[in-house]
Amino acid sequence: VQLQASGGGLVQAGGSLRLSCAASGRRTISSYFMGWFRQAPGKEREFVAAINLSGGRSYYADSVKGRFTISRDNAKNTMYLQMNSLKPEDTAVYFCAAGNSWSFARSEYNYWGQGTQVTVSS
Repeated sequence: VQLQASGGGLVQAGGSLRLSCAASGRRTISSYFMGWFRQAPGKEREFVAAINLSGGRSYYADSVKGRFTISRDNAKNTMYLQMNSLKPEDTAVYFCAAGNSWSFARSEYNYWGQGTQVTVSS
C-alpha cells in the first residue's frame, strides 16, 4: 500500500488543521491498523495516534489527548487527523503509517507516507 499525507500548513496557536492520508495500491487501508506519528527538528519520530481496522477503537499520546481526533473512512481509503487547539509544540512533520498489528511502536508499522509539515506560530 502507498500512503500520501496532506493537509499540513501554517496556523496560529489555538487554530485547527485536518490532515488526510490517502492510500493506493492493491490492498486497501481496511486491511491495516493505521497511525499518525510526528517528528520535530532534532527529535525522534514519536507516536501521535492509532486507530484499529474498523475505526471503533483509537488511542492517543498524552500530549494530544482531548485535542486531536483520528478517524478513517475505509470506503474512501483515507485516514484523517483532526487537530484542534494547536500549540507551537505541535510543530513537526506528520507521517501516516499502516501496519498489521495494534501498536504504538514505529517498528510495528510497515508502510509510511512521505510526511506533511505542520507549523504552529505563537
